Amino acid sequence: MERSPLLDRFQSAGVRLGARPEAPACAAPLTFGDVPAEYRAALEGSALFDASDRGRVTVAGKDAADFLHRLLANHVKSLPVGGGDRNLLLSPKGKVLFEFELAREAECFELSTPPTHAPALSAALERYHFAEKLEFSDTSAGHAPLELLGPTTPEVLARLVGARAQLAPHVSQRVEWHGGVLELRALAQGVVRLDAGPERVLELWDALVSAGARPAGLVARDSLRVEVAQALFGVDVDENVYPQEAGLDDAFALDKGCYVGQEVVAKIDTYGGLNKRLMPLAVEHSDPVPRGTQLWRVEEGERRELGLVTSWGYSFALDTGLVLAFVKRRHQELGTAFELEGHGRATIVTPPRAR
Repeated sequence: MERSPLLDRFQSAGVRLGARPEAPACAAPLTFGDVPAEYRAALEGSALFDASDRGRVTVAGKDAADFLHRLLANHVKSLPVGGGDRNLLLSPKGKVLFEFELAREAECFELSTPPTHAPALSAALERYHFAEKLEFSDTSAGHAPLELLGPTTPEVLARLVGARAQLAPHVSQRVEWHGGVLELRALAQGVVRLDAGPERVLELWDALVSAGARPAGLVARDSLRVEVAQALFGVDVDENVYPQEAGLDDAFALDKGCYVGQEVVAKIDTYGGLNKRLMPLAVEHSDPVPRGTQLWRVEEGERRELGLVTSWGYSFALDTGLVLAFVKRRHQELGTAFELEGHGRATIVTPPRAR
């Protein structure tokens, strides 16, 4: 669903809302009033993010596993029921068309997409559908997840559902919760997505807050992700980007058979030759730097454009602004400084935090 079912609650509570950078048609909380505390919750406690406007495509039918496996960039057929992975649909030229979380269920596959992307992904998959026995469904209306991030997330889950929630990355578990079913899926260490459906998402939000999670908004989210140089689909990643350029190494496989774009991905892995790479650069000030700002440098007396900013966030670790930018090859050494067109200077740095 393109509109979070929590927005009315947030608006009535005076929460600051803004457009999602990755989906401008969707509003989301910017902050719940204390960005530093929201940021610290993700590092020291458990931060709670509204992701209930995500989309979902369901693919069912006896040929679903074979069909998806030969199209998608990461593994499909080898996944057990309840397993999943981060996955991509690439163009024939090896560039990223869609990014999503794939989950294998007993009777189908579910593809959780960024907000507003489910219809386009379903249509793109349908274009490859010929005689296979398949059924595509946009099931976004029944998908309303929330996300927890932080080291005390297991404790929050234990208070919510008990000690049964022991999850490995990309493994899901369904538990009974207050007379209904709650799905838990770990996305990474300390990152869990919970989905009780849109009818119960408000109840789930309140229960997670009571269990010790701290609500957090887009400002803290962007600070956290730029500090680990994590690309965001729809902002840092689009159809002009190879997965290796954006550091999406966990979203494609080099050890499976052919898939759309596989030949290009394998060639890059073997021979290199990327023209650009997404990198973090510390800015000399804390003012926001707009997406699309160019990176310039004078070399041999000539002023050259050598990169493009895609994301900005305030880095609490560095106490200054931090951008993610695609920097051209031969200009990616740590300490390389650039002029940001109209926005001061920025220097390539090591990501302030490890993923």
